[in-house]
Amino acid sequence: MSDAPEILLAHHLKALKLPTFLREHQKLARQCAAEGMDHVQYLARLVELELIDRERRMVERRIKAAKFPTVKSLDSFDFSAIPKLNKMQVLELARCEWIDRRENVIALGPSGTGKTHIALGLGLAACQKGLSVGFTTAASLVSEMMEARDERRLLRVQKQMAGYKLLIIDELGFVPLSKTGAELLFELISHRYERGATLITSNLPFDEWTETFGSERLTGALLDRLTHHVSILEMNGESYRLANSTARKRQQKS
Repeated sequence: MSDAPEILLAHHLKALKLPTFLREHQKLARQCAAEGMDHVQYLARLVELELIDRERRMVERRIKAAKFPTVKSLDSFDFSAIPKLNKMQVLELARCEWIDRRENVIALGPSGTGKTHIALGLGLAACQKGLSVGFTTAASLVSEMMEARDERRLLRVQKQMAGYKLLIIDELGFVPLSKTGAELLFELISHRYERGATLITSNLPFDEWTETFGSERLTGALLDRLTHHVSILEMNGESYRLANSTARKRQQKS
């Protein structure tokens, strides 16, 4: 019968969904007893452990829900490789206040300059701040919306995309869009205008976006909405990936 209180406590902690409490209470009790702490100090430390672990699990869930192709932080980005990129501007964006203000970020530059890495880093920062994030490429997003339209579930997909605090659309401009695809993407971005933050990466300067959307009128209307409240990250320079690859080959030869 001596185990009954422990069994009952475990049952209650599971029912209350306090896994860290359940896992740590005995070990922490021994530590606090050895340090001469009273029951209030013990409970305070136990509650703190539960809160820390709960926040970690919530961040992990947000990262999983974002569907990042890989998890990258800004800490691992080599800003010296892209000197034109304003590091202080990026670090300010990592505070995520622009997301709360429902503004936009557009990262422009040729392939390989780290645009996706920056987008992933800002997306990760948003997850850590408790904000919902969605990540997709422009081609995948348009394909998903066109398929949803054919299956009469477009409204559901649009609602999902509109619901993210931050929507990241990567690689805009890599693939020209069909007329229908361009219109669907325009409709989505228009719906998010001043309702949610959008981050777009593109290998094309603004004056070449018509090649992607196929219509000067549509492109102009889209840019009006995107650039009304926007931070632009200039990422022109030598290919970030090419420079890393070249450096590795030199090390192998030496």
